[in-house]
Amino acid sequence: MHIVIMGCGRVGSTLSRSLEERGHTTAVIDSNPDAFRRLGPGFAGITVTGMGFDRDVMIKAGIERADAFAAVSSGDNSNIISARVAREQFRVENVVARIYDPGRAEVYERLGVPTVATVPWAADQVLRRVVPAGTEPAWRDQTGEVRLDQVYAPTAWISHRIAELEDAAGVRVAFLRRLGTGVIARPDTVIQEGDYLSLFMREDHVTAALAALDAGPEAG
Repeated sequence: MHIVIMGCGRVGSTLSRSLEERGHTTAVIDSNPDAFRRLGPGFAGITVTGMGFDRDVMIKAGIERADAFAAVSSGDNSNIISARVAREQFRVENVVARIYDPGRAEVYERLGVPTVATVPWAADQVLRRVVPAGTEPAWRDQTGEVRLDQVYAPTAWISHRIAELEDAAGVRVAFLRRLGTGVIARPDTVIQEGDYLSLFMREDHVTAALAALDAGPEAG
């Protein structure tokens, strides 16, 4: 994958190194060229000096071939503008924005822009959202047999009941986040667009489970 990151602070630089360690290519955008020092001498990606929401700057960073875009600068407005440009103008499917103001975060979630709060594990949370589903579980038990994955509700399952999804994919939906609010999932809960699902599944069933989620209810 190629991931474009706006912001080379502590989160952006940590995220870049983590992605490179996993074999992905990255491009980092920052308005301050001195910020790129945080990447270290071993950084093999692209660095672009400029504003992250500038189309020309984004193109230099490879946004046209990007699989994901993460806006993790120190400015809420810059992050959300650049995230919307990446999604709406360059059609990048996996986009996430780091937001400091919790009130704004909820509004942007409703607009369909996934957000991450500024907590110590922000880089790790962004990583989970930009790499392919099934790569990085949110949690794994000590035996390594059971894992928790967090994914946005697949389009094919919108308007279907939680029980249908669980039966088809062989997973258990523990809870979901809807419009910024946590909801305990019931078998008759109807899945809505934008729901963020927390799924328990067996490690040896991950491939089949994710395939069933992508396929939708008819194939399930």
